[in-house]
Amino acid sequence: MSQDATFEDGGEKPLRLKALDAEDLSVIAALTQDAVFPAGEMTWDRRQRRFALLLNRFRWEDASRATARARQFERVQSVLAFEDVLAVQSQGVDKSDPDVVFSLLSIAFEPGDQGAGRITLTLAGDGVIALSVEALEVVLRDVTRPYIAPSGKAPAHPE
Repeated sequence: MSQDATFEDGGEKPLRLKALDAEDLSVIAALTQDAVFPAGEMTWDRRQRRFALLLNRFRWEDASRATARARQFERVQSVLAFEDVLAVQSQGVDKSDPDVVFSLLSIAFEPGDQGAGRITLTLAGDGVIALSVEALEVVLRDVTRPYIAPSGKAPAHPE
């Protein structure tokens, strides 16, 4: 009998996850909620059909352990890559200043015909990035060691 993975299974190891369906994507969406990234760390390679972000991801998988041990919360730099991207659209996203910092609130997938669909990245401040994809394939990979979250706090969303 197999068991589903838990946040705690990630422990101190870097994450490397792949989403090939909407259920998988919901896990990546939960782990990247409240990640921040500068506009200059957002790239779309048309030839490779890849859209990628270099995120400073809050380590949600470690938050309960940090609270229990009364230690500081952590972030980690992660690459979030979307494959088979046919088109990228954005609204409310000013890319002219590479130092503008965005905060990722959610990722959703709307299926289309034969595995194609649309991935929507919702950003704080009403920004949206929409990716038209031929198939759903998303990879989240931690690329640095965790570091102390500069704010010292866990992100919160008042009701």
